[in-house]
This record gives sequence, C-alpha cells and structure tokens, in this order.
Amino acid sequence: MMHWRDRAGSPFTCEKTAVSAHRGMAVTNHPLASAAAVEILAAGGNAIDAGVASLFTLTVVEPMMVGIFGGGAALIRLADGREVVLDGLSTAPAAARPDSFTPISDSWPDYMETRGRANRVGPQAVAVPGTLKAWCEAAGRYGRLPLRDLIEPAIRHAARGFRLSPYLATCIAEIAPDLALDPVIAAVFLPGGKPLAAGELLVQADYAATLRLIAEHGPDIVYGGELGRRIADHLARAGSYLRLEDLAAYRTVEREPVRGVYRGVEVVGPPPPCSGGVQTLQILNLLETYDIGKLGFGTSETLHLVLEALKIAAADRRAVTADPAFVDVPVARMISRDYAAQRRPDIDPGRAQAFESRILSNESANTTHVTIADDEGNIVTSTQTINSLFGARIMIPGTGIIPNNYMYLFDPHPGNALSLQPGKRITSGITALIGKRDGRPIFALGLPGAHRIPASAMQAVLNLVDHGMSVQEAVEAPRVFTWGPEAEIERSVPDAVRGTLASLGHRVAPVDHVAGGMCAIGFAEDGSMTGAACWRADGVPMGVGGGAARAGTSFWPDPRRGRSY
Repeated sequence: MMHWRDRAGSPFTCEKTAVSAHRGMAVTNHPLASAAAVEILAAGGNAIDAGVASLFTLTVVEPMMVGIFGGGAALIRLADGREVVLDGLSTAPAAARPDSFTPISDSWPDYMETRGRANRVGPQAVAVPGTLKAWCEAAGRYGRLPLRDLIEPAIRHAARGFRLSPYLATCIAEIAPDLALDPVIAAVFLPGGKPLAAGELLVQADYAATLRLIAEHGPDIVYGGELGRRIADHLARAGSYLRLEDLAAYRTVEREPVRGVYRGVEVVGPPPPCSGGVQTLQILNLLETYDIGKLGFGTSETLHLVLEALKIAAADRRAVTADPAFVDVPVARMISRDYAAQRRPDIDPGRAQAFESRILSNESANTTHVTIADDEGNIVTSTQTINSLFGARIMIPGTGIIPNNYMYLFDPHPGNALSLQPGKRITSGITALIGKRDGRPIFALGLPGAHRIPASAMQAVLNLVDHGMSVQEAVEAPRVFTWGPEAEIERSVPDAVRGTLASLGHRVAPVDHVAGGMCAIGFAEDGSMTGAACWRADGVPMGVGGGAARAGTSFWPDPRRGRSY
C-alpha cells in the first residue's frame, strides 16, 4: 500500500499497486479481460485488437455490466497521431414513438419512471444495440488480427467457465428478484432459485455458441442476419419495439473529439451525445484561474471550488446531453474560455450557491471501462455498457445474450430534447480522456459511473496536473460529486474537511464511493507505461515487457563459436 500526503496534509492510502512496462499495457475491470488483452498483444495484435478482445471477454466475466447487445463509445488514438471517437451508442427502434410509454409522474424523482416499469425491465426496454458492430468495425479498420482471434478468449471463458468474484456475486444477489421474473436468465444466474455465490463456476454454453457464430460470420449475422432474426422475432413476440430492420439499419458514427487545454495539457474527450468531454473541459476552464495546486488536494478550499464548478456544469448539462442529429448542441460555446469567464463570477469562494439541476436521465452506474496502449503509440480508452445492472434483465433464449435497457434513458414525456424519437441516439456521461503535453500523450483514463463519470474523470486530471500524483494515486484518491444541492463526499475525506464544507452551505452526504473503477495509463518520456486500477472495482493492470531474443542469437551451432582459449 502507498500513502500519499500533499503540502496541505490531506492523506489517503492506495489499496492497489501499479504496473509498469514498455511494450504494452492493459487496464480493465476484470483480471481475465486484462489477460485477454495481453494475450492479444503477445500474439502480435495492437491496442485496438487488444481492446476489442478485452471487451468481448468482459461480456462473459462482467455480464451484469456489458454485452454485445449494448452500447458505448471509444476514444482511439492511432500510432500516426490521428484521434477519433467511435460512437456505438444505442438508438431507439423505428417503431418507438414519443408517447410509447406512460409516465407515472411529471415531477422528480419519478419523472423518468413509467407504468409497469416497461421502459426499464423487459422486452420494451430494449433499444437497438451498437456494441457488437462498433467493436468489429474498430478491429477491422484499425486492428491487424482476424476477428476470430479476438473473440477466442471470450469463447474459452464462456465454454469452460470461470469463478465468480464477490463483486459479480453481490450484483446477482442484489438484482435476483428481477432476474427471477425471466426463467431463461434465472436458469443461468439463479440455478435452483438461488443466486450464484462467489467462487462458484459460471458456464455460459449458449453464449459460447453465439460467440462462435459471430467469430465465423462476423457482426452481420446479428445486424440483419439469421441470428439477428431469431433475436428480433423473440423480442417482437414478447412485445418489444425492436425489429430485424432496426438491426440491419444500425450505423456507428465516427466523431471528432472535443479538445481543450488546461495548464498546458491538451485534454481530448468524446463529443455529444456523450456529455463527459464537454463537461470536463467546461469545469477545467472554470478552475484554471485558481491555484488548485497551492490550495492543496482534499482541502475544503479546493473541494468547495470543485463542487461549485460541478454545479454550474450540471446546470448546463441539458444543453449538451442530446443526439446532435436531433438537437442543436452548442459545443463550441460550452468549452470556450470566454464562456467560463462569464460563469466564473457565479462562484463565491466563501459560500455554496444554488445551481441546482435535475439530470433528466436514468443512465446507470453499471458500466465497464478499458484503457489499453501498445508500444507503437496506439491507445484505446473505451466505456461500454448494457445500461442498468443486467440490462433489461432478460435473456434471449438459446443465445446467452442479455439485451440492454437503453429505452430507460429517453424522457417518456413527449416534446423535450431527450424525448423518445425513432432513430434517436441515447445520451451518456462517457468521459474517456487522453491528456497530451506538447503533442505527446501523458495519460489516458476512463471509468464507469453514469452522471458521476465526468466529475470523477475531471478530478483525476486535477490529481495528475495540479497535485502531481502518480497515476495510481490519481485513480484511487477520494472523490466528490454534486449536481446540487447535495454534495456526495467519500468517507475517506477527513471529518474536519466535511465539517468546513457544511459550514459553507454544502449539504454534505458521506458516501462509500463516487462512481466506479477507474482504468488509467500514464506515459513517460522514456516510452514506459504505467497502468493503474482503483479499489472501486475488480480492475487489474497488466503490462508486456521483455521482447524477442537479440538478433543472431542461436544455440546451434554452438554459441561459443568464435571464442579462443
């Protein structure tokens, strides 16, 4: 364990250790997924190949978080310096309408809920998935190994089984009542009516067969092909809005990242419909005129400024949280320093303000993330999910596929920016970031956690840039979050600091953790990479060192040749 203390005297202890290597680094939220990525790097794949392999493996070992019938986004930096965001977020089916669901309330906190939880649990909650197509397209465009090689580790773990972590077992137990409503998914995770326990073997034979089909035929077998027909027909019979035509029509979108500069570090992130890149840059712009480093990590002065900036960004979030194909999103204004200068006077260093905002989204914290890099300069930082824990909490018979419940993210009230419309993309707080100094990457990071993702990623940037933390310290450091008026403060923040924040007017709410397990890589000038995962998930960094034998090395003929005695 590492102990960290800055000049202001705010301590915390790192529970995990970092890993350093020169030839490649993989950080995911499950050790088997990190191992799959390293296996692919060792087989000659690049970071994009390794990222895709790790995500397929995560669909097996983190089935509650991610699946091939979900959605997500990836920020990719290629060895030649190009950077692109591959948007594989889910879309609303063509049969969906603004009034497809009946809301039960016009006010918060039940504003997004609907009659019978139809937009949340079951077949009507399923939106058109983007993950499978996006992963396969990323591998085809930017990778070098065949798809079957990238899926093989996932097939192996699905067919042979793996031992449940306490984390997965806890998730199954928490959601068991909903899983019990569907006999197909219950047979897998509640055998004999009892939730699987930590250490038990989970075999997913049907899902292994599905992955073999995809490995052989590619993603088109789902997006318009025979497997897609089986899935769509089953969902339609069960009352879903999704049809085979929706799968056949789905397209990913390549987007230009958003960019900003914070104290000489260029920060690159995803654009709308992901809100995280814009929010992060807006908050960093607000904070740049304050000497955050001098104020110190974890002090009441620093945390007050962070909380106030978070509230301003939350109040503006509705303006940047929508599908830009349907809504005019003012990205350039939101990330400009001029706009930050207009909003900064709203921050009172001596008093908490009321920039209250209700985030009209049900985006779930149950997500996963991978950050992977190779020695050629390729970097992938990607957040993927099926939205809620176990998605729609059903399973497609005979396939092992757990579909998403992304319809839960659309406003069930017609006429609003986030209202349900055919073909509209869901919105997300995904904040996959790459930081660069003088054009050279110095960090890449991301994490799960829904609305709390941008706040947590932004604080990691402060930890690295202002507080001089190592990458391990940056991902494990205590976090805060607010969208007003309640301020969530992790319990590791000292009582005295929490007391001072309360005296400033913050409604302090101590919490066990803010957001989920961050996966980060730091890049040194000598070419070494340091991977770090935090205590908030099962994250594990794995690196690739060593290399091939020195050129000309041989043990035949005798390696002593040419030596005289």
